[in-house]
Amino acid sequence: MSDICEVCGLPKEICVCEDIAREQQKITIVLDKRRYGKMMTVVEGINPNDLDINALISNLKSICACGGTIKEGKIELQGDHRTKVKETLEKMGFVVEIL
Repeated sequence: MSDICEVCGLPKEICVCEDIAREQQKITIVLDKRRYGKMMTVVEGINPNDLDINALISNLKSICACGGTIKEGKIELQGDHRTKVKETLEKMGFVVEIL
């Protein structure tokens, strides 16, 4: 017997809860200047309750080939990776805006 999604009640094989959650989130990407002039790409607006944010940052760090962390619900990547992050998040189904 297959598992049932707790949110929508559909079998997990055809559940689209995570896809709907991605489409409803509005994500902003901001470039921040830190100590000694280092640039930091900050991704804001991701709800950690709707998806696995640790898997997302791991994926973004491997695509951008940089370091990064999660602070106060925001993803921080070392360096200027706005275009790569935007392309990656849009492929995953998010609505992304660069400020």
